[in-house]
Amino acid sequence: MNRPITTIKQIADATGVHPSTVSRALDPKKRHLVADDVAKRIVAQAEALDYQPNRLAANLRLGRSDLIGVLLPDIANPVFAPILGGIAEVLSAQGYAPIVADAGNASSQQICFVERLLSQRVDGLILATVSQDDELVGFCIQRGLPVILVNRSEARDRVSSVVSDDDMGMRLAVDHLVGLGHRRIAHVAGPLSTSTGALRRDGFERAMLHHDLRGVVREATGYTREAGAQAAQHLLAATHDVTAIVAANDLLALGVLDVLKQRGLRCPEDISLVGHNDMPLMDVVSPPLTTVRIEHREMGRIAAKMLAERIKSGSPEIRHVVLRPELVVRGSTAFRAVEADA
Repeated sequence: MNRPITTIKQIADATGVHPSTVSRALDPKKRHLVADDVAKRIVAQAEALDYQPNRLAANLRLGRSDLIGVLLPDIANPVFAPILGGIAEVLSAQGYAPIVADAGNASSQQICFVERLLSQRVDGLILATVSQDDELVGFCIQRGLPVILVNRSEARDRVSSVVSDDDMGMRLAVDHLVGLGHRRIAHVAGPLSTSTGALRRDGFERAMLHHDLRGVVREATGYTREAGAQAAQHLLAATHDVTAIVAANDLLALGVLDVLKQRGLRCPEDISLVGHNDMPLMDVVSPPLTTVRIEHREMGRIAAKMLAERIKSGSPEIRHVVLRPELVVRGSTAFRAVEADA
């Protein structure tokens, strides 16, 4: 025999409060509106009565789904695991669930994913996919969908973002190498269509100029190990006196390392190497990679909090959070004697 369904009114009668107070206490996003002792009493009574909220009906009435879309350019990239972990941690506490899409870098495919998410009535989006002038961002704005950018930003100041200080990251890398005596430093840049590619390239060039140096830059076609290897092949074929390379991310750095080994060059004895991101396992590659560490999990947490606040308030205020990176020195960089013709 089926047990009768417990209602909010029954919980209200049992606890001596109004049904609206019960509703707020049982909603993670509104519980702060109820006194702690009252909320605890209501939650305990709901558990005792085996209350199961009908979220679908409630959400249909309120025009929401408690779903958040998260779009990634490449789910296989280890950088995105801690970002997703931070997002999921905060969204769960706020009463939301993420829907993650491996959307690639083509705007047409990304828009197709978002159209499908809109059919699921997602309440907002967190985008890690954006380019400098992003078509998808405009698509979301036109449809009134709350959006937060994470890890990458766009050149146009249209929506809020959470990123790392790319300029500072490259300055840390270049200063470290110059301090070790390197003067002929090259940069394997990420795709310049992305903010991380463009800003890190610009940061590298500014850091070099600060030391009255000029560096060689080679753009990679993507943020992959293969693209890093291809860029390094071209770079080393055209430039024979490089003593250090700064890569725009760790996957590119791994590709550079592959090419150094193929050419019989030792790292760091012949060429020092610095990555960017501090992905998992960068401390166990050979040699362990010196890299710029970004707090990706915290980035995900902040992005999720900002989106939840944006949905709750309905405010279109644009905010940009920039996190400070730090340099992690490992075995892929070493001292080099200062050369007279630097």
